[in-house]
Amino acid sequence: MRAVIQRVKDATVTVDGTVIGAIDAGLLIYLGVAKGDGDHQAQWLAEKIVKLRIFHDDAGKMNRCLTDVGAGVLAVSQFTLLANLRKGNRPSWDDAAPPEEAERLYKLFVAHLRGLLPIVATGSFGAHMDVRYTNDGPVTFVLDA
Repeated sequence: MRAVIQRVKDATVTVDGTVIGAIDAGLLIYLGVAKGDGDHQAQWLAEKIVKLRIFHDDAGKMNRCLTDVGAGVLAVSQFTLLANLRKGNRPSWDDAAPPEEAERLYKLFVAHLRGLLPIVATGSFGAHMDVRYTNDGPVTFVLDA
């Protein structure tokens, strides 16, 4: 699994003109599921993200986590994170999990987040989504499980 984690001031995801997920300050997480990923990776990644100390404390240091600041998460599936761009000019999706397994693990990841946080919004797996956000910093991390 690969997560791109962005600290945001706000974020929304829209499908067909309707906002289906939104948060105020928190984390926007793009999640890609790779072949061979399993339940353990979904749980580990959710727990790790919740504990990341990437919010500023009173001294201005990144020393606070999501629960410390009461922030939410917007989790969006994004299989393109698993694209292989090394050969040729067209992305290869050979490393991405099949859609059924990717959706199952995305939903499991979200379920783990919901067990740890009060505010968890999502996109719609497989849908064409418009994602809007205000990056805070900008602060962006890539985490592989």
